[in-house]
Amino acid sequence: MTTRLGLTLPTVPSGRLLALGVHPLPDFSGHFALASAPLPALRVGEMLCADDIGLLQVQAVGHWPHPEASRPVIWLRALTHVEEGPYDLTVARRGFSLAFVTLSDKGAAGLRADASGPLIEEVVREKLTVSFARGFLLPDEGRALKALLVQLALCEGYDLILTTGGTGLTSRDVSPEATLAVIERRLPGFERAMTMGSLAKTPHALLSRAVAGTLGVSLIVNLPGSPKGVRENLELILPAIPHALEKLKDDPGECAR
Repeated sequence: MTTRLGLTLPTVPSGRLLALGVHPLPDFSGHFALASAPLPALRVGEMLCADDIGLLQVQAVGHWPHPEASRPVIWLRALTHVEEGPYDLTVARRGFSLAFVTLSDKGAAGLRADASGPLIEEVVREKLTVSFARGFLLPDEGRALKALLVQLALCEGYDLILTTGGTGLTSRDVSPEATLAVIERRLPGFERAMTMGSLAKTPHALLSRAVAGTLGVSLIVNLPGSPKGVRENLELILPAIPHALEKLKDDPGECAR
């Protein structure tokens, strides 16, 4: 079923951001702004198209601080120059949206470069069509990770959320506990595949507590912290991810073997 959206857009140069919010709009610090009530239900990575040409893409969904009350807002980036005028837009999704989260105290403090997070995007793009990707860097704090996972899955609607780091046995390794606290359904098959595949490389794989599961229509998977472990584990699970994401959206197709 095609979702249609009627909007009267301002002139927006290619690459600039447009804030789609609920009236009255707050100060958007010079960004283009447009009031819409009610706010449409859009997910990160979706495109607003006119005549099958992508004009705008959802970059973020959240709230803008306001002295009285925060305002819901959807951030859109112009994919091409948009002329002012009324548009009958269709909502399209071409590929999967990816969020990758690195858990690292030293990385968050600026003491170590994040190699694993960007590698996640690189490896996923090699195998899947990615419509939009965004990375996050957090200290090893379970509460912060839980809040971010809920935001990414339930508010922004990312298809695939991958964490790296925090799956071991130190007191600061909290990724599995944070993930278990928010997922709705666990996917032990992903977990077993990563453990068995990694055991072929090192006996230390027995120490990993990585968790995989779903929240809303998002798939969440914990990956090891090392770049080598990230690549090896992604190669094991990526073949199953497109089908998993389609089923999360209640695709009626048969599960062919």
